[in-house]
Order: sequence, then structure tokens, then C-alpha cells
Amino acid sequence: MSEQINVTPTRPYLARAIYEWICDNQLTPYLLVDATQPHTDVPQQFVKDGQIVLNLAPHAIHQFHMSNDAITFSARFGGVARELYVPIHAVLGIYARENGQGLFFEPSEYADIQAAVEIPVEDKKQETESSKKKPSLRILD
Repeated sequence: MSEQINVTPTRPYLARAIYEWICDNQLTPYLLVDATQPHTDVPQQFVKDGQIVLNLAPHAIHQFHMSNDAITFSARFGGVARELYVPIHAVLGIYARENGQGLFFEPSEYADIQAAVEIPVEDKKQETESSKKKPSLRILD
């Protein structure tokens, strides 16, 4: 009678912990991303061999948020501000630039997980804007 227990992946929890550790030690956090994963929104001109390394130093990014589903932030590329969206399953590693210490994740960790389909950032914005209705008042008899 072995019952299979569904547990959430460890990747988002470990990534947050390593990010804090890197920042607490005044090192520069780098994020290694698989840019070929669905819904990954990163500057394609900087992608090499399907991967991109992003600088997550607090002074280099704005509106940083790391949830169990995705990492979002804005950063400048060539002087142009850009919103980035990296699904957690696209995160291959997070490490310190100065010494390479950090964590690298098994790409297949998310292969067997049947997660709900994520909505890209642009669609979320449109969905939020279109779902806002003007308030109305009805008189009930």
C-alpha cells in the first residue's frame, strides 16, 4: 500500500536560499537560464547555445521577484529597460560570479511534473486589464 506523495520541486526554494547567501556575502549573483524553455522572456540577442547568463545583482535590476513559479525583474540591455520572465523550470543554476559557488540544477527535474500551464507575462497583463470592469450600480426591487 505505498501511496505516492506529490511534493513540489526543491528548485525555487534552493534558488532563493542561494541568492540570499550570495547577496549576504557581497558577491554577484548570476542566473544560468535555458532560454529555449516555453514562456521564457529574455533578450534573445544575448542567448548563446540556447542559454543566457543574467546578472541578478540588486543594483543592476529592479522589481525583482522570485516565486515558486518564476523569476521576474526589469533590467537594462543596451540602455533599454526590459521586463524579464524566467519560469523556474528554465533555471539551470544560480552562482556567484566571483568564485563560481552556487547550485546547478538537473534539467530533468521538471520533466515528470504535470504543472498547470503558465501564462506568459504579456498575457497576464492583458488578462488583468481586460478583467477589470467599470463599477456599476443596480437598483434591486
